[in-house]
Amino acid sequence: MTTFVIFVYLIIVLGIGMLSHRMFRGTGEDYFVASRSIGPFLLLMSLFGTNMTAFAILGASGEAYHTGIGVFGLMASSSALVIPLVFYFVGTRLWSLGKKYGYLTQVQFFRDRWRSDGVGLALFAVLIALVIPYLLIGVMGGGITLNQITDGQIPTWIGGLLVCVIVFIYVTYSGARGTAWVNTFQTLVFMTLGGVAFAVIVNKYGGLASALEQVREVRPNLLIFGENIKPLKLLTFMCIPLSAGMFPHIFMHWLTAKNARSFRYPVIFYPVCIAVVWIPSVLLGMMGVLDFPDLQGPAANSVLVQMVARHAPGFLGGLLGAGVFAAIMSSLDSQSLSIGTMFTQDIVRHYGFHDKMSESQQVLFGRLFVTAILALTFFLSLITQRSIFKLAVWSFSGYAALFPVILAALFWKRSTKWGAAASILSVVLLWIYFFRIGWENPEYTVGGVGMMPVAIMLGVSALAMVVGSLLSRPPEQSVINRFFAT
Repeated sequence: MTTFVIFVYLIIVLGIGMLSHRMFRGTGEDYFVASRSIGPFLLLMSLFGTNMTAFAILGASGEAYHTGIGVFGLMASSSALVIPLVFYFVGTRLWSLGKKYGYLTQVQFFRDRWRSDGVGLALFAVLIALVIPYLLIGVMGGGITLNQITDGQIPTWIGGLLVCVIVFIYVTYSGARGTAWVNTFQTLVFMTLGGVAFAVIVNKYGGLASALEQVREVRPNLLIFGENIKPLKLLTFMCIPLSAGMFPHIFMHWLTAKNARSFRYPVIFYPVCIAVVWIPSVLLGMMGVLDFPDLQGPAANSVLVQMVARHAPGFLGGLLGAGVFAAIMSSLDSQSLSIGTMFTQDIVRHYGFHDKMSESQQVLFGRLFVTAILALTFFLSLITQRSIFKLAVWSFSGYAALFPVILAALFWKRSTKWGAAASILSVVLLWIYFFRIGWENPEYTVGGVGMMPVAIMLGVSALAMVVGSLLSRPPEQSVINRFFAT
């Protein structure tokens, strides 16, 4: 019954994506940014859904299993504060410029802002490389969910493959509009069913107070906020939500907005959505020690799914499993489409066909690259055994460290391509350096004092932007007039 319910849910998702194709206008702009027609509610659901992948559902619960309630302070509280500000100060401005000059990707904006193909090409490579771990946690999450919810009857690789195939079909067929429709449906599903899962499982423990008391008896340190998390780590984690300003999939959804007023709901209600998803995930992750006390390392990725399988079997278990799938696919689709858009517009069209590329050819190349990137991600998921939470943090850290690039492009007239190039180079070198250390030591912090590598990367990136810009020739007045008109 559980498997049947999940498969029915996946068919419904596929149907919504296919239905949206009836509004497809056959143009590249419609395929890549839905003709910039998305309203406030759909924009909120799209932005939140695409940002709440397996990281928030499986990763947060798995990390809470090991670390405790402090996980909420690491990402959820900081995201609730920082991300709406990024939407307001960065998203609305990029939407305005995108609509005015017809941008479809970040690279187009940066290339135009600094009149540099080199900066555009470097950013393309870095943005694509950083999104791979983010895609990977979605595919891994799908495999873990189906495997655990069926008590191991379905191998992990089949779940990952199924997620890739479903996403591939509706993304390549319906583009940004289909992604927005499906994301809205799936976001509502996982927010609703996450609450249901929380209520059902907590009830099995005799209520929330009883459940937390049992956790206190087994592992009391999980309920002490600062017991497992150093203060400096908590503080420097505040840098990570800045990654929202550089995510390709977030940028794509910003461009789909119908008008500036469409940003009202994302700015106002994003913190509420964060609380609805993260609080149950973190609390259930801690309660997992009551049923599964001996999970080690990445094995905790599946603790939430194992709890659903144990306490809500059958039809209800299928619904709750579908909710986890919803969280996974609602980001995987947007990420796939955004990098397909970048490949088509920033590589094939810019360096090959220029303006000779027809609308149908743009759509075709976008679909081909989506196919290739999903296939690569699936194969990587077969050989990767890492914490979903920590994989996501490495991806986010790279994007967050690039935040000075977008900040300078939008707010500093004196910034130049050399400053941008220096900033990008510093992020690449430091990310590789810290990643090599962190891969061998998952608990690594800078100097062992709790400072996250993202803080160093962000500071050096900002310094490189300032120094590189001040040491190079100022931008032409025509460029300043184009991007800083009153």
